[in-house]
Amino acid sequence: MVNTNVARRYAAAILEIGRESGNLGALVEEIVFFAQNYQASAELRNALENPLVSYDAKRSILTDIADQLGLGQTARNTLLLLNERRRMRVLPDIAQQLKEKTDLERGVVRASVTTAVRLSEGYYAKLQAELEKMTGKRVVLDRREDPSIIAGVIARIGDTVIDGSIRTQLQEMKHALLPDASGSASSPA
Repeated sequence: MVNTNVARRYAAAILEIGRESGNLGALVEEIVFFAQNYQASAELRNALENPLVSYDAKRSILTDIADQLGLGQTARNTLLLLNERRRMRVLPDIAQQLKEKTDLERGVVRASVTTAVRLSEGYYAKLQAELEKMTGKRVVLDRREDPSIIAGVIARIGDTVIDGSIRTQLQEMKHALLPDASGSASSPA
């Protein structure tokens, strides 16, 4: 909860700076892109979150990565400020807040779609169209793959979850057929 509140404050400040400078879209994309790389690299997280790594070393790492990614000055300053205040762990939450707030302003709803394997672009297009019809808003799909769902699709939009996975269907079938420890399964008549 603390991280969420901190992330909201940073995201609000970044949005204000982006609007004032007229480069909100680029700024949000850069911070989200860096946050994705940060989350994907355990080595980077370990270096930037390790209290034994000096502040100057962390600053140098951030500057080098910002150069490689071609980040603008505002995004660089944001990352350096987070480093200075030892808030790098909050970066993924800040990126999420930025995506949600900019989507809301643009009338876009983000749907998290999980499949067992990567599906065809045609299937994703049909799924997006159905979700747009259902919500009445433009939908952007955040695609994820999770082989543990076996097959089917799990779509999450805000608090709404549409679970059409085989894993869930098998679990429901198991609960219906086998009595569990809580005795919630119905007994045959």
